[in-house]
Amino acid sequence: MQRVGFRLQVRPEMMDEYVHRHEQVWPDMLQALRDTGWTNYSLFLDRNDGTLFGYFETPNLEAAEVGMAALEVNEKWQADMAPFFTGLDGKAADEGFKTLESVFYLQ
Repeated sequence: MQRVGFRLQVRPEMMDEYVHRHEQVWPDMLQALRDTGWTNYSLFLDRNDGTLFGYFETPNLEAAEVGMAALEVNEKWQADMAPFFTGLDGKAADEGFKTLESVFYLQ
């Protein structure tokens, strides 16, 4: 199982709406994540500066990314979420997040 940590930057003026949207994630998007191998998925937001830290586990990161990229619901979700982020240089959030190096793991 691969453990993946990543970072994104949420626009400070959009943090409240970002949180609200994640209280109402579309059921078909949740199912798509499950179906493509995204598990134990969590998001953490620093409300001081908009730093978003994400964590998930997957049997195969490349397969999980390819699987999601092929789904229409993901394309719609990414388009809906795009205005919330800075620093993606035209990429969708699921293509532009900064993967973090794992430096410690307690089993």
